[in-house]
Amino acid sequence: MAVFQLDNDLWFPDPHLGEESGLVAVGGDLSVDRLILAYSNGFFPWYSFHRKEPWWYCPLQRFVIFPKEIHVSHSMRQLIRQNRYRLSINEDFDGVIKGCATAQDRIEEEGAWLGPNIIKAYTALHHQGFAASVEVWDEDRLVGGLYGVSLGSSFFGESMFSLVPSASKLALIHLARTFEMLGGQLIDCQFETPHLRSMGGRYIPYEEYISIISK
Repeated sequence: MAVFQLDNDLWFPDPHLGEESGLVAVGGDLSVDRLILAYSNGFFPWYSFHRKEPWWYCPLQRFVIFPKEIHVSHSMRQLIRQNRYRLSINEDFDGVIKGCATAQDRIEEEGAWLGPNIIKAYTALHHQGFAASVEVWDEDRLVGGLYGVSLGSSFFGESMFSLVPSASKLALIHLARTFEMLGGQLIDCQFETPHLRSMGGRYIPYEEYISIISK
């Protein structure tokens, strides 16, 4: 197992050669072209923003949600029927990514990763049509949401936040339902959490994963 040093050229190594944790490479940059190449091959950057260079991960067991398999609990169905919150897509990408960075004082935590360089990089992706956000509104107040990278029939989730109970769940359900309607095949969750598993997340091998995102 090895961790590769990237340079100024656009390339990524074979993920099967990386560490068991999924770490495969360090270095390079967060340019739009490199990020698109990364996600197209199952890589994503994940590292403390205090570090000087990106760390690139590509786990060989991928935790994903298939949009048609999204689990909506009874309590969530009740919340949706109440129409208390308004849901939108790409109305406030800046607000969502900043909310993901700062909610619950995340930016102050050791190992915080959503810093200025990440925000700048994914905002550039959004401006070119490769990153999207889902917003949850309580009247005019943004109370939750998520953002990620959208390539072809796959959506690569990056982060979500809630300022009121279940806001991020509402955002994920709205994403899955809208994405399925538009022909989306897969939502990459990157890492397992109890929250995502309860909503239908499961593991698939990298070979199945890459065959889906390559379509």
